[in-house]
Amino acid sequence: MTTVEQPVDVLLSDGTTVQLRQIRPEDAPAIVAMHARFSERTRYLRYFSPYPRIPERDLQRFVNVDHRDREAFVVLAGGRIVAVGRYERLGPGSPEAEVAFVVEDEYQGRGIGSVLLEHLADAARRFGIVHFVAEVLPANGAMLRVFSDFGYQVQRQFADGVVHLSFPIAPTEATLEVQRGREHRTESRSIARLLAPRGIAVYGASATGQGVGAAVLGHLRDGGFTGAIVPVHPTASTVAGLPAYPSAVDAGLDIDLAVVAVAPEAVTEVVADAAKVGAHGLVVISAGFAEAGPEGAAAQRALVRAAHLAGMRVVGPNCLGVANTDGAVRLNATLAPVLPAPGRVGIFSQSGAFGVALLAEASRRALGLSSFVSAGNRADVSGNDLLQYWQDDPGTDVITLYLETFGNPRKFARLARRIGRSKPVVALASLARPRGVGDAPALDAAAVSALFAQSGVIRVDTVSELLDVGVLLAHQPLPAGRRVAVVGNSSALTGLAATACAAQGLTVADGYPRDVGPRADAAEYAAALAASAADEGVHAVVAVFAPPLPGQLADPDADFTAALPDALAAGKPVVATFLAGRVPAGVPAYPSVEEAVRALARVTTYADWLRRPPGVLPGLDRVDRAAGQAAFRVDGADPAALLRAYGIDIVESAPARTADEAVQAAGRLGWPVALKAAAPGLRHRLDLGAVRLDLADPAALRRAYAELAPAFGTDVLVQPMVPPGVACVVELMEDPAFGPVVGFGLGGVATELLGDRAWRAVPLTDRDAAELVDEPRAAPLLRGHRGAAPVDRAALVDLLLRVGRLADEQPRVRSLTLNPVLARPDGISVLHATVRTGIEALRPDTGPRRL
Repeated sequence: MTTVEQPVDVLLSDGTTVQLRQIRPEDAPAIVAMHARFSERTRYLRYFSPYPRIPERDLQRFVNVDHRDREAFVVLAGGRIVAVGRYERLGPGSPEAEVAFVVEDEYQGRGIGSVLLEHLADAARRFGIVHFVAEVLPANGAMLRVFSDFGYQVQRQFADGVVHLSFPIAPTEATLEVQRGREHRTESRSIARLLAPRGIAVYGASATGQGVGAAVLGHLRDGGFTGAIVPVHPTASTVAGLPAYPSAVDAGLDIDLAVVAVAPEAVTEVVADAAKVGAHGLVVISAGFAEAGPEGAAAQRALVRAAHLAGMRVVGPNCLGVANTDGAVRLNATLAPVLPAPGRVGIFSQSGAFGVALLAEASRRALGLSSFVSAGNRADVSGNDLLQYWQDDPGTDVITLYLETFGNPRKFARLARRIGRSKPVVALASLARPRGVGDAPALDAAAVSALFAQSGVIRVDTVSELLDVGVLLAHQPLPAGRRVAVVGNSSALTGLAATACAAQGLTVADGYPRDVGPRADAAEYAAALAASAADEGVHAVVAVFAPPLPGQLADPDADFTAALPDALAAGKPVVATFLAGRVPAGVPAYPSVEEAVRALARVTTYADWLRRPPGVLPGLDRVDRAAGQAAFRVDGADPAALLRAYGIDIVESAPARTADEAVQAAGRLGWPVALKAAAPGLRHRLDLGAVRLDLADPAALRRAYAELAPAFGTDVLVQPMVPPGVACVVELMEDPAFGPVVGFGLGGVATELLGDRAWRAVPLTDRDAAELVDEPRAAPLLRGHRGAAPVDRAALVDLLLRVGRLADEQPRVRSLTLNPVLARPDGISVLHATVRTGIEALRPDTGPRRL
C-alpha cells in the first residue's frame, strides 16, 4: 500500500520517472501553484466550470483526507506536483466511491491517469470499496479512454450533459494484462533511451587522461559513438581532444545520458547538472556506495531519489557501464576497451568483474553482441528491466544474464515465462541460497534448478557454460527432440560423446555412435555427417574429429571441417569437437565432447519446455479470500478455517490428555478411530509406534493410550479412521530468492531423508501442479506400482492448486505443511495441517505499478 511514509517511484509511458505519494496538508501551496499552471480547458474539463482559483475552503478539503473514506495521491516531477487523483466514498460504509484526477497540461498523454487509477483502486479495495463511479464531460476524450482502456467492465450513461461511469475495481485477468502491458512498455522505453542516446555527458574524466572517467571517455570516442560526446570539467577547455564544458548545458547539445565517474560526495551535484540538460539516465561507474557500508548505502538511496525526482533512471552505481553495438549507435560506455563484434546476443551482468570476463570470452568465441549492461549495485535498473527491453529489441535473439541475487524473483519468473516463448533466456545464477524465512530450510540445488526450469530459463554454472549455450542458440536451430547422432573418426571420442549424452539425459539414436575410422578421408567423413543429419530418427548431431596418425591418410592436408556446412543444411543443430582444424563460422565448437554435449542438452531441455503448452491459472470454486483473512488471529491462524476458505478440508481431530478424554472424543467423532502422539513430528510416525489405527471400541482405545502415553507423552490426538492410501506431503515455504514456493513429495522417512520433493514457485498453473505430482522419484507409487490401483491424480493436482492460491493471496502465511495427505483411487484425505504465520511478506510483483 502507498502511504505517506512510503512514496513510490513510477514510470510514465515515455520512460521517465515520477514520484507518487499520498497528499499532505502542507501540499496546499503546491496544489494552488499547479492549479495556476492549468490551461482554461484543463480546468473546465476537471471542474465543469472555469474555476479560476481554488477557494480556501475547497483547498483545505483537498489536502486534508482521512486516507480511508477519502484518499488523494499526488504525482511529483522534478519536485513539483503535476497531478492529483482522489476518491471519496459515497456515504458511510458505502461500497462505492467517486474517483477523479487532473494532470497538468505539460504531462498529459504520458500515462499518469492510468497510474493514479491503479493506486487509487488498490487503496480503495483495502477499505471495502468495490466500485468506482466518475463523471466526465463528453469532450474529455482522454479521460474517457483512461477508464475504458483499463480492462474494467465500464457502464456508461449520458445524462444532463455528463457521461456517468460505473465499474467494479476488483483485479481481473483483463486488468492485469493491461497493467502488465503498460509496465512492459514503460520499462522497455526507459532502457531504450539509455542504450540509444543522442548525446552523452561524461563527468569525472581527467584532463591528464588518467583514471576511470578518462578511460570510459576514450572508449566512447574510439568506439565511434555516433552522437555527441561532452566532457564536463570544471576548468579544462578540452579533454581527450574533445571540447569540454563546466556544465553540460553549456554545450548546447541534446544530452540523453550522463556517465558518472566522480567521487560519491560529488554525485548529487552531477545529478542536478544532468537534470538541467534533460538527461534521461545516469550510468554511475563510481564506487563507494552500498558496497562500502551504511554511509555508502545512504548515499546510494539519495542518488536514486534525486535521479528519479529528475525523471532519470540509474545504472549502477559501482558498475562496468553499458554498450550497444548497433551501427546507428556504436556505444561503448564501459571500462572494456574493445567490445565483441556486433551480433544478436544481449548480455546483462550484475557484477563488473564478471562483465569483463563475459565480454572477453564472448570476443574470443566470436559471439556477436547486441547490447550489454552491467548493473553493479543494481540500485535501480535491474535484469528485469533488460528482459523487458530485449523482448522487443529486433537486434537481440538470445538473452544471457549473470545474476547474484534476485531483487524481484516473482517478476523475473513471470517475465522469463513470457519472453522465453520467443527468445531464450540463459542465466548464470548460483544454486547456493540463504536459509529460508524463519525456520524453513534452504532449497537444495535440484529444487533451485527446477524453479528456473519452471520459467523456461536455461540455468548454467559457469561463464564458460553461459557462452557455450549462447553460441549454440545464436547460430543453430533448436532440436525437435532428444535423439542425437554421434559421428566421428575415433572410437574413443565417439564413445565418450555417447556416454556424455546418456549422462545429460539425451538419447543416442539407433545406429549410433558411428565411427568412420581413423583412415576415413574427408569425403567419407562428410558423407557420414550429411547422412546422419538427414536421418529422420536424429534430432541433433555431435561431430567429433581426432587428427589421424602420420601416414594413415593419403592426403594429410584434407580439410575435414569442410564437411560441417553440408551437415547444417538439414536444419538440425550440429555441435563439434575438432581436435585439429578450424571449425567454420556458424558451427558451435567446443574443446571437449563433454562441453559440447552439455550445451546441447541445456538447449534441448529448453526446446522441450517450448513444445509443452504454457499452463493457465484455473478458476477454483469454494475459494473465499476474505474468509481466509478472517482466520488469522493475533497469535497465528486457525489452520482448519484458513484451509477451509480455500476449499481444503482437514479430517477432524480432537486433543486429549487422558484415556477418558480420548474415549469421549472417539464417541463424538465416531468409531473406529486412530490414536496419535500429539507432537507434530510424531503424528504420522507409524514406524516409531506413535500411531495406533483401527481402534474399534473404548477398551481398545484405553489399551492403546496406556501403551502410547509412557513413550510419547500424555497429549494425544483422536481422529476418525479414513480409508488407507498412499501417504503424501504438501509443503509451502517462503524462499528468500524465489518467494513463496510449493513442494510435493511422498511421505515416509526414506523420502524425507533423500529430499525427494518437487518444488514450483507461486502462482501455480495447472501445468505446474501436474508436474509437481509427477516429478518426485517415488511418483510411480501414485500411478499403480506393482499392481496397485492408481490414485486420484486430479484430486492431488486440485489440492496443490488450492495451496498455491492460498500462498499467493495470504502473504502472512510463511509456511504450511499438510502431512500426511492420503491419496486413494477415490480421492484424498488431509489428516493434519501445520501453519506458521508472520508479518505480511513483501510481494513486490503484486499491486499497482512501481519501481
